Amino acid sequence: MKTATRTGLFCATALAAGLAVSAASALDKVTVAYFLEWPTANQVAQIEETYDEAMGVDVEWRAFGNGNEMTQAMVSGDVQIAYSQGFVPFVVGVTNGAPLKLVGVAVTYAENDLCVVRDDSGITKENAKELEGKKVATPFGNVTHYKLLRTLEHLDVDVNKVDLVQMNPADAAVALVRGDVVMGCAFGGAIDRMKTVGSPLMTGAEQEAIGINTFDIVTVTESFAAEHPDLVRGFMEVTEAANIAYKADPDARIPTIAKAAGMDEDATRAMLGNFGFPSAEAQLGPNWLGGGIQDMTAGVAKVMKENGGLETVLDDYSGFVDDSFLK
Repeated sequence: MKTATRTGLFCATALAAGLAVSAASALDKVTVAYFLEWPTANQVAQIEETYDEAMGVDVEWRAFGNGNEMTQAMVSGDVQIAYSQGFVPFVVGVTNGAPLKLVGVAVTYAENDLCVVRDDSGITKENAKELEGKKVATPFGNVTHYKLLRTLEHLDVDVNKVDLVQMNPADAAVALVRGDVVMGCAFGGAIDRMKTVGSPLMTGAEQEAIGINTFDIVTVTESFAAEHPDLVRGFMEVTEAANIAYKADPDARIPTIAKAAGMDEDATRAMLGNFGFPSAEAQLGPNWLGGGIQDMTAGVAKVMKENGGLETVLDDYSGFVDDSFLK
Protein backbone atom coordinates (compact mmCIF):
# COMPACT_ATOMS: atom_id res chain seq x y z
CA MET A 1 0.00 0.00 0.00
CA LYS A 2 2.85 2.36 0.78
CA THR A 3 4.32 1.93 -2.70
CA ALA A 4 0.96 2.36 -4.39
CA THR A 5 0.17 5.48 -2.41
CA ARG A 6 3.53 6.99 -3.14
CA THR A 7 3.19 6.20 -6.83
CA GLY A 8 -0.18 7.91 -6.95
CA LEU A 9 1.17 10.98 -5.27
CA PHE A 10 4.10 11.17 -7.64
CA CYS A 11 1.80 11.05 -10.64
CA ALA A 12 0.09 14.15 -9.33
CA THR A 13 3.31 15.87 -8.32
CA ALA A 14 5.67 15.08 -11.17
CA LEU A 15 5.51 18.66 -12.37
CA ALA A 16 6.53 19.93 -8.95
CA ALA A 17 9.51 17.59 -8.91
CA GLY A 18 10.67 18.82 -12.28
CA LEU A 19 10.19 22.48 -11.54
CA ALA A 20 12.02 22.29 -8.23
CA VAL A 21 15.35 21.11 -9.62
CA SER A 22 16.94 24.53 -10.01
CA ALA A 23 15.64 25.80 -6.66
CA ALA A 24 16.68 22.63 -4.87
CA SER A 25 20.27 23.10 -6.00
CA ALA A 26 20.42 26.27 -3.95
CA LEU A 27 18.69 24.90 -0.86
CA ASP A 28 19.45 21.70 1.05
CA LYS A 29 16.61 21.69 3.59
CA VAL A 30 13.16 23.13 4.13
CA THR A 31 11.69 23.23 7.64
CA VAL A 32 7.93 22.90 8.01
CA ALA A 33 6.10 23.77 11.23
CA TYR A 34 3.17 21.58 12.24
CA PHE A 35 1.18 20.41 15.28
CA LEU A 36 1.23 17.04 16.98
CA GLU A 37 -2.17 15.55 17.91
CA TRP A 38 -3.69 17.40 14.96
CA PRO A 39 -4.19 14.80 12.21
CA THR A 40 -4.26 15.98 8.61
CA ALA A 41 -4.50 14.18 5.28
CA ASN A 42 -1.08 15.33 4.11
CA GLN A 43 0.68 13.42 6.88
CA VAL A 44 0.77 10.34 4.66
CA ALA A 45 3.08 12.30 2.38
CA GLN A 46 4.98 13.51 5.46
CA ILE A 47 5.65 9.97 6.72
CA GLU A 48 6.42 8.54 3.28
CA GLU A 49 8.75 11.48 2.48
CA THR A 50 6.86 12.32 -0.69
CA TYR A 51 7.50 16.00 -0.07
CA ASP A 52 11.26 15.40 0.04
CA GLU A 53 11.30 13.45 -3.21
CA ALA A 54 8.94 15.72 -5.14
CA MET A 55 10.58 18.96 -4.00
CA GLY A 56 14.13 17.68 -4.30
CA VAL A 57 15.19 18.78 -0.79
CA ASP A 58 15.17 17.34 2.70
CA VAL A 59 11.98 18.38 4.47
CA GLU A 60 12.19 18.65 8.24
CA TRP A 61 8.89 18.63 10.17
CA ARG A 62 9.14 20.53 13.44
CA ALA A 63 6.30 20.41 15.98
CA PHE A 64 5.15 23.59 17.74
CA GLY A 65 2.80 24.31 20.62
CA ASN A 66 0.81 27.12 19.02
CA GLY A 67 0.55 29.35 15.97
CA ASN A 68 2.30 32.30 17.59
CA GLU A 69 5.38 30.15 18.14
CA MET A 70 5.26 29.27 14.45
CA THR A 71 5.24 32.95 13.52
CA GLN A 72 8.23 33.64 15.77
CA ALA A 73 10.20 30.77 14.23
CA MET A 74 9.42 32.00 10.73
CA VAL A 75 10.46 35.56 11.55
CA SER A 76 13.75 34.25 12.96
CA GLY A 77 14.41 32.27 9.78
CA ASP A 78 14.24 28.83 11.41
CA VAL A 79 11.06 27.81 9.56
CA GLN A 80 10.07 28.42 5.94
CA ILE A 81 6.57 26.88 5.84
CA ALA A 82 3.87 26.55 8.50
CA TYR A 83 1.23 23.90 7.90
CA SER A 84 -2.11 24.28 9.70
CA GLN A 85 -1.15 27.54 11.39
CA GLY A 86 -4.04 29.16 13.20
CA PHE A 87 -5.67 32.02 11.33
CA VAL A 88 -5.70 34.45 14.27
CA PRO A 89 -1.94 34.09 14.99
CA PHE A 90 -1.33 34.81 11.31
CA VAL A 91 -3.50 37.94 11.41
CA VAL A 92 -1.79 39.15 14.57
CA GLY A 93 1.62 38.39 13.11
CA VAL A 94 1.23 40.25 9.82
CA THR A 95 -0.46 43.18 11.54
CA ASN A 96 2.60 43.47 13.76
CA GLY A 97 4.98 43.30 10.82
CA ALA A 98 5.75 39.60 10.37
CA PRO A 99 6.76 39.01 6.71
CA LEU A 100 4.39 36.12 6.00
CA LYS A 101 2.22 35.04 3.07
CA LEU A 102 -0.94 32.96 3.27
CA VAL A 103 -0.77 30.54 0.33
CA GLY A 104 -3.50 28.02 1.07
CA VAL A 105 -6.10 26.54 3.39
CA ALA A 106 -4.84 23.49 5.29
CA VAL A 107 -7.98 22.25 7.02
CA THR A 108 -11.50 23.38 7.83
CA TYR A 109 -13.22 22.39 11.04
CA ALA A 110 -16.46 24.35 11.19
CA GLU A 111 -18.27 21.71 13.26
CA ASN A 112 -15.57 22.02 15.92
CA ASP A 113 -16.27 25.73 16.56
CA LEU A 114 -19.92 26.50 17.31
CA CYS A 115 -22.41 28.44 19.40
CA VAL A 116 -24.78 26.13 21.27
CA VAL A 117 -28.11 27.42 22.61
CA ARG A 118 -29.99 25.69 25.44
CA ASP A 119 -32.86 23.57 24.13
CA ASP A 120 -35.17 24.69 26.94
CA SER A 121 -34.81 28.31 25.82
CA GLY A 122 -36.81 27.66 22.67
CA ILE A 123 -34.39 29.83 20.70
CA THR A 124 -33.37 28.76 17.20
CA LYS A 125 -31.95 30.54 14.18
CA GLU A 126 -35.52 31.36 13.13
CA ASN A 127 -36.21 33.45 16.27
CA ALA A 128 -32.63 34.37 17.16
CA LYS A 129 -33.62 37.96 18.04
CA GLU A 130 -34.78 36.51 21.36
CA LEU A 131 -31.10 36.39 22.28
CA GLU A 132 -31.30 40.14 22.81
CA GLY A 133 -31.27 40.87 26.52
CA LYS A 134 -29.82 37.45 27.40
CA LYS A 135 -26.36 36.23 28.45
CA VAL A 136 -24.12 34.57 25.90
CA ALA A 137 -20.70 33.14 26.83
CA THR A 138 -17.80 33.35 24.39
CA PRO A 139 -14.03 33.76 24.37
CA PHE A 140 -13.16 37.32 23.37
CA GLY A 141 -10.79 38.40 20.63
CA ASN A 142 -10.53 35.19 18.64
CA VAL A 143 -12.18 33.47 15.68
CA THR A 144 -14.96 32.06 17.88
CA HIS A 145 -15.88 35.60 18.93
CA TYR A 146 -15.62 36.86 15.36
CA LYS A 147 -17.88 34.08 14.10
CA LEU A 148 -20.44 34.86 16.81
CA LEU A 149 -20.60 38.51 15.75
CA ARG A 150 -20.97 37.54 12.08
CA THR A 151 -23.67 35.00 12.93
CA LEU A 152 -25.67 37.48 15.00
CA GLU A 153 -25.43 40.02 12.20
CA HIS A 154 -26.65 37.46 9.66
CA LEU A 155 -29.61 36.54 11.88
CA ASP A 156 -30.52 40.22 12.37
CA VAL A 157 -29.68 40.22 16.08
CA ASP A 158 -28.49 43.51 17.59
CA VAL A 159 -25.21 42.52 19.23
CA ASN A 160 -25.33 45.64 21.41
CA LYS A 161 -28.44 44.23 23.06
CA VAL A 162 -26.86 40.84 23.80
CA ASP A 163 -25.04 40.44 27.12
CA LEU A 164 -21.74 38.92 25.98
CA VAL A 165 -19.73 37.35 28.79
CA GLN A 166 -16.03 36.51 28.40
CA MET A 167 -15.50 32.80 29.08
CA ASN A 168 -13.03 30.26 27.81
CA PRO A 169 -14.59 27.13 26.27
CA ALA A 170 -14.47 24.91 29.36
CA ASP A 171 -16.06 27.60 31.53
CA ALA A 172 -18.65 28.39 28.87
CA ALA A 173 -19.67 24.73 28.79
CA VAL A 174 -20.12 24.66 32.56
CA ALA A 175 -22.13 27.89 32.48
CA LEU A 176 -24.41 26.61 29.72
CA VAL A 177 -25.05 23.26 31.40
CA ARG A 178 -25.75 25.02 34.69
CA GLY A 179 -28.10 27.48 33.02
CA ASP A 180 -26.10 30.62 33.80
CA VAL A 181 -26.14 31.58 30.11
CA VAL A 182 -28.62 30.86 27.34
CA MET A 183 -25.92 30.22 24.74
CA GLY A 184 -22.26 29.31 24.82
CA CYS A 185 -19.71 29.61 22.02
CA ALA A 186 -16.65 27.39 22.06
CA PHE A 187 -14.36 25.05 20.16
CA GLY A 188 -13.10 21.52 20.66
CA GLY A 189 -14.29 19.14 23.35
CA ALA A 190 -16.34 21.78 25.17
CA ILE A 191 -18.88 21.62 22.36
CA ASP A 192 -19.70 17.99 23.14
CA ARG A 193 -20.50 18.93 26.74
CA MET A 194 -22.64 21.83 25.57
CA LYS A 195 -24.63 19.55 23.28
CA THR A 196 -25.87 17.58 26.29
CA VAL A 197 -28.25 20.49 27.00
CA GLY A 198 -28.47 22.32 23.70
CA SER A 199 -28.12 22.49 19.93
CA PRO A 200 -26.03 24.66 17.58
CA LEU A 201 -27.61 27.98 16.68
CA MET A 202 -26.16 27.40 13.22
CA THR A 203 -24.25 24.33 12.09
CA GLY A 204 -20.76 24.63 10.70
CA ALA A 205 -22.06 23.85 7.22
CA GLU A 206 -24.68 26.59 7.50
CA GLN A 207 -22.01 29.07 8.58
CA GLU A 208 -19.73 28.13 5.71
CA ALA A 209 -22.60 28.60 3.25
CA ILE A 210 -22.73 32.29 4.19
CA GLY A 211 -18.95 32.73 4.19
CA ILE A 212 -18.24 32.27 7.92
CA ASN A 213 -15.35 29.84 7.90
CA THR A 214 -13.27 28.08 10.55
CA PHE A 215 -9.93 26.96 9.26
CA ASP A 216 -6.18 26.66 9.56
CA ILE A 217 -3.86 27.84 6.85
CA VAL A 218 -0.60 27.24 5.01
CA THR A 219 1.83 30.12 5.35
CA VAL A 220 5.33 30.81 4.08
CA THR A 221 7.87 33.53 4.66
CA GLU A 222 7.93 36.29 2.05
CA SER A 223 11.60 35.64 1.33
CA PHE A 224 11.07 31.91 0.79
CA ALA A 225 8.17 32.55 -1.57
CA ALA A 226 10.21 35.08 -3.54
CA GLU A 227 13.43 33.07 -3.71
CA HIS A 228 11.99 29.54 -4.06
CA PRO A 229 8.54 29.77 -5.63
CA ASP A 230 8.90 26.35 -7.26
CA LEU A 231 9.40 24.73 -3.86
CA VAL A 232 6.29 26.42 -2.49
CA ARG A 233 4.31 25.27 -5.53
CA GLY A 234 5.71 21.77 -5.17
CA PHE A 235 4.69 21.66 -1.51
CA MET A 236 1.16 22.72 -2.36
CA GLU A 237 0.88 20.17 -5.18
CA VAL A 238 1.99 17.29 -2.95
CA THR A 239 -0.53 18.46 -0.35
CA GLU A 240 -3.31 18.54 -2.94
CA ALA A 241 -2.46 15.02 -4.10
CA ALA A 242 -2.40 13.74 -0.51
CA ASN A 243 -5.79 15.30 0.19
CA ILE A 244 -7.27 13.67 -2.92
CA ALA A 245 -5.83 10.28 -1.95
CA TYR A 246 -7.22 10.58 1.58
CA LYS A 247 -10.71 11.44 0.34
CA ALA A 248 -10.65 8.42 -1.98
CA ASP A 249 -9.97 5.95 0.85
CA PRO A 250 -9.80 7.51 4.34
CA ASP A 251 -9.69 4.25 6.29
CA ALA A 252 -6.61 3.02 4.46
CA ARG A 253 -4.70 6.12 5.50
CA ILE A 254 -5.77 6.39 9.14
CA PRO A 255 -2.88 4.25 10.52
CA THR A 256 -0.22 6.37 8.80
CA ILE A 257 -1.85 9.66 9.79
CA ALA A 258 -2.23 8.47 13.38
CA LYS A 259 1.47 7.65 13.51
CA ALA A 260 2.44 11.09 12.24
CA ALA A 261 0.03 12.85 14.60
CA GLY A 262 1.14 10.86 17.64
CA MET A 263 -2.40 9.63 18.32
CA ASP A 264 -4.26 6.32 18.47
CA GLU A 265 -6.30 5.34 15.45
CA ASP A 266 -9.73 5.73 17.06
CA ALA A 267 -9.00 9.29 18.19
CA THR A 268 -7.52 10.11 14.80
CA ARG A 269 -10.58 8.78 12.98
CA ALA A 270 -12.96 10.71 15.24
CA MET A 271 -11.12 14.00 14.80
CA LEU A 272 -10.73 13.62 11.05
CA GLY A 273 -14.47 13.05 10.84
CA ASN A 274 -14.99 16.73 11.64
CA PHE A 275 -12.22 17.99 9.35
CA GLY A 276 -12.43 19.09 5.75
CA PHE A 277 -9.59 19.48 3.25
CA PRO A 278 -10.65 21.91 0.50
CA SER A 279 -9.40 21.23 -3.00
CA ALA A 280 -7.15 23.74 -4.72
CA GLU A 281 -10.05 24.65 -6.98
CA ALA A 282 -12.30 25.34 -4.00
CA GLN A 283 -9.60 27.40 -2.28
CA LEU A 284 -9.44 29.68 -5.30
CA GLY A 285 -13.17 30.40 -4.98
CA PRO A 286 -14.86 33.47 -3.46
CA ASN A 287 -15.21 32.01 0.04
CA TRP A 288 -11.47 31.43 0.34
CA LEU A 289 -8.46 33.00 -1.37
CA GLY A 290 -10.73 34.51 -4.01
CA GLY A 291 -11.86 37.21 -1.57
CA GLY A 292 -13.39 35.66 1.53
CA ILE A 293 -10.13 35.23 3.42
CA GLN A 294 -9.08 38.79 2.68
CA ASP A 295 -12.36 40.09 4.09
CA MET A 296 -12.15 37.82 7.12
CA THR A 297 -8.56 38.91 7.80
CA ALA A 298 -9.68 42.52 8.11
CA GLY A 299 -12.68 41.49 10.20
CA VAL A 300 -10.63 39.42 12.62
CA ALA A 301 -8.09 42.23 12.98
CA LYS A 302 -10.90 44.65 13.83
CA VAL A 303 -12.28 42.29 16.49
CA MET A 304 -8.81 41.79 17.95
CA LYS A 305 -8.23 45.55 18.16
CA GLU A 306 -11.60 46.18 19.77
CA ASN A 307 -10.73 43.63 22.45
CA GLY A 308 -7.14 44.71 23.11
CA GLY A 309 -5.37 42.01 21.12
CA LEU A 310 -3.96 44.50 18.62
CA GLU A 311 -3.00 48.14 18.95
CA THR A 312 -3.88 48.93 15.35
CA VAL A 313 -5.19 47.38 12.15
CA LEU A 314 -3.94 47.74 8.60
CA ASP A 315 -5.87 49.45 5.83
CA ASP A 316 -5.44 46.51 3.47
CA TYR A 317 -4.57 42.84 4.07
CA SER A 318 -4.85 41.61 0.48
CA GLY A 319 -1.08 41.75 -0.01
CA PHE A 320 -0.58 39.00 2.56
CA VAL A 321 -2.65 36.49 0.56
CA ASP A 322 -1.10 34.85 -2.51
CA ASP A 323 -3.17 32.34 -4.49
CA SER A 324 -0.62 31.85 -7.27
CA PHE A 325 0.79 28.65 -5.77
CA LEU A 326 -2.58 26.91 -6.12
CA LYS A 327 -2.81 27.52 -9.86
